[in-house]
Amino acid sequence: MKEHLTEDPAASREVIEMITVANEYCLFFEKAESYGSEQIMEYFRKIAPLIYLKGALLPGTNVTDSRVAERFVTEEQWEGVFKTLREQFGDADVYYEHDHNFDSVQASLSDNMADIYQDMKDFIMLYQRNTLAARQNAVSLLRDLYQWRWGPALLSALGAVHNIVFRENIDPGLFPDDVTWD
Repeated sequence: MKEHLTEDPAASREVIEMITVANEYCLFFEKAESYGSEQIMEYFRKIAPLIYLKGALLPGTNVTDSRVAERFVTEEQWEGVFKTLREQFGDADVYYEHDHNFDSVQASLSDNMADIYQDMKDFIMLYQRNTLAARQNAVSLLRDLYQWRWGPALLSALGAVHNIVFRENIDPGLFPDDVTWD
């Protein structure tokens, strides 16, 4: 039986490690209202690189039955995480990044972190269905979303959090004077 599991990429060590990290992320953000913005940013600053690395190591999987792919996080659940984070971050929630044309566009820490939460939670919930097809779909979907959704959102938010946390060590001319947090 153990030999069979090692042949299944969806049951590999890399996937199990991703489940562990994704679960930690979700548990923390489900209790975000009990933390201050500094604690949330410190937590994100430390877990985000690990999540990104684990996402990069996810194996490719052959999906044998795509009909079992499903999403679990409701709009209301996403909104709950988003609103909690937006309230905690206040003015620090909004930051600017460059799009593919190098134009400045407005971004939101709470939006990016809630999107990452949604993708991690959906992955965990689908994987817990504990059928081969569910596991394959969970890994395949998370790997695809890593490439175009939560991977870029994570990097964007991490850069913004880094600038906020280390604000005093970075050229002060890069930040507006009216943004405060906590």
